[in-house]
Amino acid sequence: MNSAPSKGDQTRDRLIRIGAGLARIEGLEGLTIGNLAGAASMSKSGVFAHFGSREDLQLSILDAASAAFSDRVFRPALRERRGLPRLRAIARHWLDFLRGMGADEGGCILMAAASEYDDRPGPVRDRVQAMQRRLRGELERAVQMAIDAGDLRPDSDAAQIAFELYALVLGTHHDLRLFGSEAAAPRAERAFEALLKRHLA
Repeated sequence: MNSAPSKGDQTRDRLIRIGAGLARIEGLEGLTIGNLAGAASMSKSGVFAHFGSREDLQLSILDAASAAFSDRVFRPALRERRGLPRLRAIARHWLDFLRGMGADEGGCILMAAASEYDDRPGPVRDRVQAMQRRLRGELERAVQMAIDAGDLRPDSDAAQIAFELYALVLGTHHDLRLFGSEAAAPRAERAFEALLKRHLA
């Protein structure tokens, strides 16, 4: 039987939640032990007890954001049949995930980090790259399942469709955050259906 989280684990989880909130607004590079300590009403040494460095804090927030994304987007989609139903569910849950972020809560940490660290070498960039490769791989796998199930044409290019789906979501995130566009998600839904229509078996 799993034991209850320790007080230290609870404090660390709380710091990660608060840090993620700061990172969604200020970016991971804008996050410091000092501003996290202030936001959490703790001392810097208290925060350092849970994160040995700013980099450790950033990586922990990335890992937590990735787990939350999977819980909101991919896990619910697994309840759908392999093939087109699951692929559609991934797209639907992903857009709902983006729409669920309030105007003052900031955007998706994972998408923001991909831009923030695209030319900034180091362990954080390495982690962002690994997460993006895993995400793209899962998307491509879902598309390939739709091809294998006979829902999409056998000559469909799974990598190309996954690329276009990611590009649609990226554009949606951009318009939601920068312009507050309520039309962004519906436009993405229509574009996604048009993308599928070109490849339906």
